[in-house]
Amino acid sequence: MSKEKRIGIIGSGSWATALAKILTDNGQHIHWWIRNEDTIQHLQQRHHNKHYLTSVYFDTSLLSPDSHLASVVAACDQLVLAVPSAFLEDVLQTLPPDALQDKQVISAIKGLVPGRNILINEYLEQQFQLPDSQYFTITGPCHAEEVANEKLSYLTFSGTSQEATQAIADRFTGSYLQTIVNTDLIGVQLAAVLKNIYALGAGIAHGLEYGDNFLSVFITNCFREMQTFLEKYEEQQASVSGLPPVAHNYSASAYLGDLLVTCYSLHSRNRTFGNMIGKGYSVKAAQLELNMIAEGYYASKCMYEMNQQIGAYMPVAQAVYAILWQQVHPSEAFMALEKGFI
Repeated sequence: MSKEKRIGIIGSGSWATALAKILTDNGQHIHWWIRNEDTIQHLQQRHHNKHYLTSVYFDTSLLSPDSHLASVVAACDQLVLAVPSAFLEDVLQTLPPDALQDKQVISAIKGLVPGRNILINEYLEQQFQLPDSQYFTITGPCHAEEVANEKLSYLTFSGTSQEATQAIADRFTGSYLQTIVNTDLIGVQLAAVLKNIYALGAGIAHGLEYGDNFLSVFITNCFREMQTFLEKYEEQQASVSGLPPVAHNYSASAYLGDLLVTCYSLHSRNRTFGNMIGKGYSVKAAQLELNMIAEGYYASKCMYEMNQQIGAYMPVAQAVYAILWQQVHPSEAFMALEKGFI
């Protein structure tokens, strides 16, 4: 019988803490990179993360927290990346190019790498020569807060190999966490980026006091826009590779389900951030008030720049970008959207 792979988590925010809870509730030992030594000491002494999901208490015998990233990476065969995409380069820059050799990397990041406007697997291949066969993703629909409360949730695991992906998913499956497995590695990542942008828009709409009727039409158009972008993206990729475009199951939970929960849920930080923008907060004020990273903020700029090459028709994503990055007034941008919805 093969020895179980040693698993580590990089990051200590709410999503990283939720993933740590899932694994330790399943009796698995984790190595956990936490930047702040004070947070580590509090975790060891008080058994919870004092900054995020403070109601979650850990069996510390199952934890090996460490502020030295290289030590955590060296100790593990599998690494879960759970830091905001905007900070990924800064976090990993201390690692040598061969640090991820022969390791499986599981991205729980729902964003593009800012400045590069590329997916996480593309960045890891460029910087660490990590092949896609060793790369996996975790997407939703799932909120950290509901995991903390042990409300039944679902995670989607994607990888190039169904068997290898299933083996990883099995480590997370438990009494309150069900898992879904597919090989749609690129599509689910792009969908996760887009749904955060659309959730910002849903929050802005709420802040502008649009009602449920408008929001239902808004999300319908967002879903159509997501499909339009992915189809154009696949056409472009096919023209380069010579292979037929990849088909995506848009009715799957990682697409429609994650979009719905992120746009509607009060737990959604992107919706909350957007709500503040709609109510008149500046971007800076909303960031300070939220005190967490809204991935959709950075993603809106990355996606705008990425789409300059793709050329998909994306009025909603364009409107969110214009509000957040070009200082267009939210009401002006949404009045323009109203006339184009179908």
